Amino acid sequence: MELRHLRYFVAVAEGLSFTRAAARLHLAQPSLTRQIHNLENELGVRLLDRSRNHVALTEEGRAFLIDARRILALATESIQAVQRLSRGETGKVNIAYLSNFDFELLPETLAAFRHSFPHVALNLFDMTPAEQLRALEARKIDLGFIGLAPPPGVSGLQWERIAQHDTVAVLPAKHPLARQARVKLRDLETMFFVGMSEKTHPGFRDWLEGICRQAGFLPRVLQDAELEAALMTFVAEGLGVALARDHIKKLPHPGVTFRPLSPPVKSNYCIAWHKGNDSRALHQYVDIVKRVMAKRSKLHN
Repeated sequence: MELRHLRYFVAVAEGLSFTRAAARLHLAQPSLTRQIHNLENELGVRLLDRSRNHVALTEEGRAFLIDARRILALATESIQAVQRLSRGETGKVNIAYLSNFDFELLPETLAAFRHSFPHVALNLFDMTPAEQLRALEARKIDLGFIGLAPPPGVSGLQWERIAQHDTVAVLPAKHPLARQARVKLRDLETMFFVGMSEKTHPGFRDWLEGICRQAGFLPRVLQDAELEAALMTFVAEGLGVALARDHIKKLPHPGVTFRPLSPPVKSNYCIAWHKGNDSRALHQYVDIVKRVMAKRSKLHN
């Protein structure tokens, strides 16, 4: 017995007409009649009572119709499921982000992805950039919103810049430079800096030194912070000044003020995934992130 036999039987049973069923199935009526006979012979059960002008289901036929419909529905569901899998429309994507720092971007891209791929599960993990890089290398997550590009020592990952953000000076609220509309990098040369710890933000020191070198000096880092909130607390307490992406302004910042740099300095913002990860769902999410960021860029230009 094949699935086509079930389709033929259901078509006849639902319309109680070989003529209408044959037209619906695009079959010659004698061929359809023969297929139903073959099915009944294989089952050893009479499914239909038929006379010259009448077709009716037997008791066995009514029971078999219920099962036939269920089997055909399951077959259709299985076909659709494997097709969705082939198109990357099913499965799961594990995404890591930095709490309180990926603000509008994460909800917008997740909503767009869920709209296009409702059968894919999205799992979110709050991780520092360092934790994200380790999880990516271990294949525990599929994608990380890592911020800075992975440092040279990290292998096996593919990363891509999805945005560039303005860099701001983070100053104590009562600092003399806070009275200026913009801060020149050179004006920070004699000051101590607060930086992000390499334990949680790999590559931050290289990023900071690279910016300061543009003004001809190396920063003197007095204190490292493991989280952005701690960085602003240290600045508010007068332990030093800091440089950060302008998104840091959205975190609570009592005792701290922010000033743009002159000339402006842009900071890359990156996502990363494992080079060996061939998940279609992952790459479809990456495409959505790129489209959302490209749309934002056009609106801001």
